[in-house]
Amino acid sequence: MNLLDQRKPILRRKQRDVYCQEYQSLVSLYLKIAGKTLYSGLYSCLDQVCIIWGLIVAFIFLTAQFSPISWTTQAIAWSILTVAGTLSMMILTHFWVKQRQLNWILYAWVILMVSGVALTDCGIFFGLGIILANLSHLWLGLCSLGYIITALGLNSRALLLVGLGHLLGIFILPYVMGWQFLATAVIMVVSLLVLAETQWDINLSAIAKDQEL
Repeated sequence: MNLLDQRKPILRRKQRDVYCQEYQSLVSLYLKIAGKTLYSGLYSCLDQVCIIWGLIVAFIFLTAQFSPISWTTQAIAWSILTVAGTLSMMILTHFWVKQRQLNWILYAWVILMVSGVALTDCGIFFGLGIILANLSHLWLGLCSLGYIITALGLNSRALLLVGLGHLLGIFILPYVMGWQFLATAVIMVVSLLVLAETQWDINLSAIAKDQEL
């Protein structure tokens, strides 16, 4: 499998015919005013997961940045939201990954998210300074690893670039000083929304050949 040996554009506008062939559960959204379509969107199970995580990430990190709510209360809310997001991801993508024998990607994300919650809660409830001072680093690192693993599994340059972008974000954090949670939210949410609104360069034919071998 060669991530660089592809002719498909890394990202492009969604092609309805291709989407309908590739994904069984699609959600269409339309915004019309006075008979004119202002917006139309087509969302696969993977896109829906990106949107759900985008909302969760925005709530968690913006609350951490701007809200006076105690860390303990936030930790409980974060844990509930992260578990809910993980369960939603499993439900929405289970059939798609099972069909393509890519369950290991889903399992990898579950392990990363559960590990992140466990480390975050330990840092907050036990007052572990090294974790508390690096929460943004922790989550950017975990998500970067998840994207890179997924990129290798789906043979996608788009996901690889997103993973490397999260990794780069870790090195940017020291320069934003007291705005690390906001910066983390921007990096993660923008990446998720871009992935939700575009068609990635998933090379399923390459995946099939590797499985045959």
